[in-house]
Amino acid sequence: MNMTNEEIGDVKNSVKRLFFVVVSVILQVIWLAYLMTEVVDISPYISGSLQVIAVVIALLIYAGRRNPDIKLPWIMLILVFPVLGVLMFLLFDASLTTHAMRKHIEAIDQQIDPHLKQNEETLSALKKEDPYMSNIASYLYKYANAPVYRYNDVTFYNNASDAIEAQKEALKQAKRFIFMEYHAIEDAQSFAPIKEILAAKAKEGVDVRIFYDDVGSIGFINTDFIERMEELGIRTRVFNKVVPFLSFFMNNRDHRKITVVDGQIGFTGGYNLANEYFNLTHPYGHWKDTGIRIEGSAVQSLTALFLEMWNAIKDDHDNITNFLYMTPHYKSDGFIQPYGDTPLDQETTGEDVYLNIIKRAKHYIYITTPYLITTSDMTRELSLAAKRGVDVKIITPGIPDKKTIYRVTRSYYQNLVRAGVEIYEYTPGFMHAKEIISDDEIATCGTINFDYRSLYHHFENGAVLYKCSCIKDMIIDFNNTLTECKNVTEKYLHRRGRSIIDIVLRLFAPLL
Repeated sequence: MNMTNEEIGDVKNSVKRLFFVVVSVILQVIWLAYLMTEVVDISPYISGSLQVIAVVIALLIYAGRRNPDIKLPWIMLILVFPVLGVLMFLLFDASLTTHAMRKHIEAIDQQIDPHLKQNEETLSALKKEDPYMSNIASYLYKYANAPVYRYNDVTFYNNASDAIEAQKEALKQAKRFIFMEYHAIEDAQSFAPIKEILAAKAKEGVDVRIFYDDVGSIGFINTDFIERMEELGIRTRVFNKVVPFLSFFMNNRDHRKITVVDGQIGFTGGYNLANEYFNLTHPYGHWKDTGIRIEGSAVQSLTALFLEMWNAIKDDHDNITNFLYMTPHYKSDGFIQPYGDTPLDQETTGEDVYLNIIKRAKHYIYITTPYLITTSDMTRELSLAAKRGVDVKIITPGIPDKKTIYRVTRSYYQNLVRAGVEIYEYTPGFMHAKEIISDDEIATCGTINFDYRSLYHHFENGAVLYKCSCIKDMIIDFNNTLTECKNVTEKYLHRRGRSIIDIVLRLFAPLL
């Protein structure tokens, strides 16, 4: 079970499989586009019909409910390149390709939702404290079935290494079940001790389950990972397996990070179970990540999120009552509201939470995010906050993990700093934490980046914290991190215009 460096190096990943799938998909798209073009060239009637279809689709997109930032690139692509644009829209647009999965998850949620009832005394207590926050809580319960809870212990970890050590100690105490859901798992040094604990617990009769995203983990593990885990008694499933066919639900990934122990202790945050998150390797300098530990009744919301995704893959559904139950109260102040976000409904829950917190801010808003590719709504709210005198500070990476996305991120600085927002880059390396802190009272921690992929394409999760004692630790960590950052506000305040490349990249950023 204790893997040597040589043995760890022998664990194969699926990069070749990903490469094969990507090439296969590209070739299929090119082939279909070629066939359509040939057909169009044969007959002017077909060509005219395609132009009409392109205009109709563009009008339907314009009239639809989707974000205007997403509408524009689709409309331009379809009208300028009718064959390619229509083909890509029909294949890639999530609203057209996720119907079956949407219905499946809705059926699962019908079983889960009755077990997540809002305690009215808790909501009333929050309303007395802060009517605006109670409105946010009511929104999350109504549209994301996420109750708000009191009397939970919440611990903040300012680095992923401390979080994972606490997580391992909690795993050792498991008596009934362990649920772990992660975007990326690397079967290497960081995961080896976790695997050892999980295998030991499985032998004791604990129900141990691992759920991971295929694309997120494809550079770390191969398809035999499931078999190897099952041999240890660890039930394992993979979300949305990548296959070389035209199935473009693959554009929607599971980006959640959740661990639940016995329905009483839960962990979430920005970190995956891979070496770079714990600075065992340094592909992008020092990796900065954070997380929280929850103990109490709020953990049942994390349990529900896990069961939703676990049961979405296969039809052998669990008896939900075995896992969703209230736990004893703790003598803790504040309120916590774990919630999930899904690309399969009409709600942009993650973005709406961020927007509401920004609107509420009176004194300051502190944000950490690996990507800053904001919607028009987000840019406007951040700018308005700064203009009305709120201290808005944003920390982004100093060393990028994706150079093209980093370039797009920096292209958003200028408009924000001109409105009074301050931008800092984390010079030691890569900032991966996803947090908002505001006015010493409210904060969020979870998996949701400030970019279109997180806000519109991925399954995500987060937690809203209000007057929890751990918020003080989050403020201290932000201020300490700020001392390691470079203030680039002035640099972008006086920068002239954007290059054509930046303009094109920003135009199509919502579709990436």
